[in-house]
Amino acid sequence: MKTVQARTSEIQRLAKALESAGIKLGSVVSEVTGVSATAMVEALIDGERRGAVLADLARGRLRAAGKLADLSMALVGRFTDHHALLCRLHLDRIAVFDQAVAGLEATITLKAAAWQRERDLLKSIPGFGDVVAHGWLAEIGPAPHTYFTSHQKLASWVTLCPGNYMSAGKRRHGKTGDAGAYIKPMLVNAAWVAIKAPGRLQARYHRLVRRFGGEKNPAAKKKAITAIAHTLLKIAYQVLKSGQPYQDLGADFYTRRESPEQRQAYLLRQLEKLNPGCTITITPGEAA
Repeated sequence: MKTVQARTSEIQRLAKALESAGIKLGSVVSEVTGVSATAMVEALIDGERRGAVLADLARGRLRAAGKLADLSMALVGRFTDHHALLCRLHLDRIAVFDQAVAGLEATITLKAAAWQRERDLLKSIPGFGDVVAHGWLAEIGPAPHTYFTSHQKLASWVTLCPGNYMSAGKRRHGKTGDAGAYIKPMLVNAAWVAIKAPGRLQARYHRLVRRFGGEKNPAAKKKAITAIAHTLLKIAYQVLKSGQPYQDLGADFYTRRESPEQRQAYLLRQLEKLNPGCTITITPGEAA
């Protein structure tokens, strides 16, 4: 994680150096360290300044997307020898970090091979890839139920369990702790990935956002995603304990669980919010 973060910082420095030279490469390409973008930066370092010539170095989908004209304009700036020196330093450092990350990934994959079954079980959970699965195995282990008698105790240890601060009979806040330096941010990142796919987790996220303040409230989204990370932790605990892969309960899980009376009461409350002060009467229809 630290090596990847250091590489990301170096990539950001490269992008900033290009921006300071008036090179708007990042406005056209998605990654300034991609194959095409790297070839263009290397050409700039070697002394090429013609935008059309630099844009012609584009490959694959970037060329097929018809962005050559945009690239030609974006690559014309005030790139000097000083900028070339900075970009050379950044590219060399990025290459070192790429090699370090690849070596670490190979070593971690080799070490994790002893728990292939547990890794496959974890990867059945939405949002869990190799990085999160390896992080879980390293920090929590392949059998968390042997160390924590319940997922609540595990959540407390990871500091994904909301606090319970009461004063004068009122709950003041429910913040999580500050520990869990590695697995906690991994679970939060996994939660952002998990809610992108239709399913129970996505449905739960939207329900929580509405409860905490709505889609336009950033704090509501942050609290909801932390709750989804907590849910992922519970799922991972149960998956490893049972030895069975995760089975999604479906996007309509919560609507199926509600009784017709509960659903009707909810819809009535929504209508009353839209039309304050009005009286809503439900008249049963005649049976067909």
